[in-house]
Amino acid sequence: MSQQVELQTSKGNIRIELDETKAPESVKNFLAYVNKGHYNGTVFHRVIKGFMVQGGGFEPGMKQKPTDAPIKNEANNGLKNDHYTLAMARTSDPHSATAQFFINATDNAFLNFKSESAGGWGYAVFGKVVSGQDVVDAIEGVKTGRKGFNDDVPLEDVVIQQAVVV
Repeated sequence: MSQQVELQTSKGNIRIELDETKAPESVKNFLAYVNKGHYNGTVFHRVIKGFMVQGGGFEPGMKQKPTDAPIKNEANNGLKNDHYTLAMARTSDPHSATAQFFINATDNAFLNFKSESAGGWGYAVFGKVVSGQDVVDAIEGVKTGRKGFNDDVPLEDVVIQQAVVV
């Protein structure tokens, strides 16, 4: 039985099934953040229609939250960045993922693992949305703009009120 997490958001609930078999480090990392309440009160801070919705790192007002150490990229696990899958966000360093994640809003094959090289690592998928796809779609549809140095920020906060293991 796979573990599930529910993201209770200001737009509705999103239920995610985690794949601890293929992405054990990413799942362990995500659950650690869930269990310590890290995601509670954070916002989806980057939304690009036809691409993805990203959250897990900022409070309202684009105030960045502190994180734990980065984890190893598990994108070579065979899981694909398909519509409604959950993946670890990272910087240009393939092994820099911490708390931020994104939900693919379409099939994003260009984000998949190709090789263990700087440009080939891709983004580690570690779960999928099993209910609340309509909520993901609603978040994807919000109006966005620029806030400070950040583009694609929702003009009205979409808040993760609570993330809970179910």
